[in-house]
Amino acid sequence: MTTLADLAELVRAPAALSVPGDVVAGAAAAGALGPRTPALAGASVLLYWAGMAANDWADRGLDAVERPERPIPSGRITPAAAVGLAAGLTAAGVGLAAVAGGRRAAALAVPLAATIWGYDLLAKNTAAGPAVMAACRGLDVLLGASGGRLTRALPAAVTVAAHTWTVTALSRREVSGADAALPMRTLAGTALVAASAAIPHARRVTARAADRSEATTQGPADEVGAGAGRTRWARVAAVLPAVLAGWYAARYGAAQAEVIRDPSAGRVRAAVGAGITGLPALQGALTARGGAGLLGVAVAAAAPLGRRLARKVSPT
Repeated sequence: MTTLADLAELVRAPAALSVPGDVVAGAAAAGALGPRTPALAGASVLLYWAGMAANDWADRGLDAVERPERPIPSGRITPAAAVGLAAGLTAAGVGLAAVAGGRRAAALAVPLAATIWGYDLLAKNTAAGPAVMAACRGLDVLLGASGGRLTRALPAAVTVAAHTWTVTALSRREVSGADAALPMRTLAGTALVAASAAIPHARRVTARAADRSEATTQGPADEVGAGAGRTRWARVAAVLPAVLAGWYAARYGAAQAEVIRDPSAGRVRAAVGAGITGLPALQGALTARGGAGLLGVAVAAAAPLGRRLARKVSPT
């Protein structure tokens, strides 16, 4: 009999902690944070779980040889149940996005779902695999931005997509191991991703400069004090993206450095896990970069929680 634990393993349930931050980062960048954001994040999680179930269904023959302990080859979940779950979660995710975000959200959720299935069924084992998976995450960021100006969220979408490319490229060597050249390339990509997330947005820098100017010109003492308080918070907010991006780079970068030293399959799997569970720190940096500093810290807090849960249910 299939249990909840079996289903959680099939969809890599803890890895879903890496998903809501896509939507939040996109919404923050586009100026679209609001009541619809949690629902869009929920839709994103449903689509992620759908992709995981569809992935195992598509790979059931390969997993029977390489990972016989997985839910489908071990007989704990039937192929029909897995593909049915994937289809149901897809419909639920697209439907929730449409209800919460209207036509603009649906216009992004539908191609996102199609890209997820396209990866699992067609692109995964081809040279295009990492790029297609990166597109999935980029579209996920834009889903969160659907209620605002999409163009403002493009840098965040590209940053998350680039991170996803590094994780996907490594994941293709989880069973066989890698040569040292691959983690060297992905580590270089991680450095660029972290640097991109750490750079303050030009609009935010201009706004902070205006706040500082206002604080020095106000007359009454209480207004000057309020202006000084805003200036102090502006200084903290200015460094938050860099701090969170550094946290992301340190955790994920260290795991990739270990693969360079020892490119065995176990080290590769550990690096992939670090890339998945460390993504909230990057999303938090992007959220803070979009002007939502405290929310960015909250998003980043999912990273250590994801690492703890990954000890119980593998995210890969």
